[in-house]
Amino acid sequence: MRSSEPGFGVYVHWPFCKAKCPYCDFNSHVRHAPVDAMSFAEGLVRELSWFGERTQKREVASIFFGGGTPSLMPPAAVAHVLDAIAKLWPLSPEAEVTLEANPTSVEAGNFAGYRSAGVNRVSVGVQALDAEDLKALGRQHSVEEALAAFRLAARIFPRVSFDLIYARPGQTREAWTAELARALAEQQGHMSLYQLTIEEGTRYADLYAAGKLIVPDEETGADLYDITQELTAQAGLNAYEVSNHALPGHESRHNLIYWRYGDYAGVGPGAHSRIGQGSDRFALSTERHPETWRARVAADGHAVVEETRIETADQAAEYLLMGLRIADGIDLARYRQLSGRSPAHLAELTEMGLVSLRGDRLIATHAGRRVLNAVISQLAA
Repeated sequence: MRSSEPGFGVYVHWPFCKAKCPYCDFNSHVRHAPVDAMSFAEGLVRELSWFGERTQKREVASIFFGGGTPSLMPPAAVAHVLDAIAKLWPLSPEAEVTLEANPTSVEAGNFAGYRSAGVNRVSVGVQALDAEDLKALGRQHSVEEALAAFRLAARIFPRVSFDLIYARPGQTREAWTAELARALAEQQGHMSLYQLTIEEGTRYADLYAAGKLIVPDEETGADLYDITQELTAQAGLNAYEVSNHALPGHESRHNLIYWRYGDYAGVGPGAHSRIGQGSDRFALSTERHPETWRARVAADGHAVVEETRIETADQAAEYLLMGLRIADGIDLARYRQLSGRSPAHLAELTEMGLVSLRGDRLIATHAGRRVLNAVISQLAA
């Protein structure tokens, strides 16, 4: 999993969903009239061309279709985007091409088409193996549909991820233990297991503020996290990141680019990018509203609405925030180069067993990961 070069990735955002999940704060939109998918795909290709001019000669290690719900894209649209990327950049012979998929029967039927287009990894948003919880999460599929879609994906794609949300309202330790055990019996080498968080601007945030949504308390959440680590480790899945577990070789290469603070070009409504140019590094973001984004791309060739040079001190903070999430941690030499100093409170946090040193790499321990935000705050102080 170690790499001295994070690599370069391309992120493609498909903003449309059948319905807005109450916990989701991603840039997703519901359209009650049919979406002209190929016109949006053409917009993605035009914006990719603009980024291609800024990142010439970079080898693409990973492509990721996120959303929204990318599995609502027709396979022809996915193929059109992938063909454009292959013309704009050299592709690594081992390039990972991931598509996030919702496990409804209609979208699962597109799997063979995605595979023919070049997708070699899917991340299946099962989210729960409990019928009532799926309904509460606003999901459009049943437990049976989810498992059937995942099994189909495992037959078609070389690599698949089984994705779940835990620490859901009313969820007990016993219930999560049984649900995770069931999921572990289905997984095929990678699991993304995220604790539910209440995000501002969501329906869940409104319900939580009104006292109508009760989530597990901090102690129960920590216990659920420990159960997750224990059961996945017993199954041979390494906790290579706080919420991600994989057999060796099955890690998400695209997400590792983010966590290792590599460069990536993000296209589509509301996409973000981090692009290095010489000694400088820039943060870019695009127009969030899908139809406005499409119009801007048609007029200007891109819909970038903000571009900011990231100061080295801010780069250091981002590197610390992202890098301590993974089992490899951060390269202290790189951190010192960016920040001009060593992390604060290092000896104190080491003595407390929250971080450790492995050569010149700083690692968050299991105990440190349980309180990672507080650890990062201390190191950055």
